[in-house]
Amino acid sequence: MCHLFAHQPQRNYESQTRSLRIGGHCTSIRLEMSFWDTLEEIAAKEGMSLAKFLTTLHDEVLDHHGEVNNFASLLRCCCLIYRSQSTTATVFPREAILDAAE
Repeated sequence: MCHLFAHQPQRNYESQTRSLRIGGHCTSIRLEMSFWDTLEEIAAKEGMSLAKFLTTLHDEVLDHHGEVNNFASLLRCCCLIYRSQSTTATVFPREAILDAAE
């Protein structure tokens, strides 16, 4: 089992910091490349740029919960939810992210 994890490309777990504007404020988010790749895929399926998807997601969580705690962790969990649901469903419901955030 460790062979599967140990032999993955190092690029998968190298991290990258990206800057973006959310709610009129500049911020930066540091995630591993595997998560950035997955977020790009989700955004494309939603018909949005990554920046637009992240802003929309942030705003929806803010509307739903009144605050957004640890957005980077939320993004990682979104990727896990997306990957687990993409194996069983062809359409990714945006509500799954909000439901999982509760």
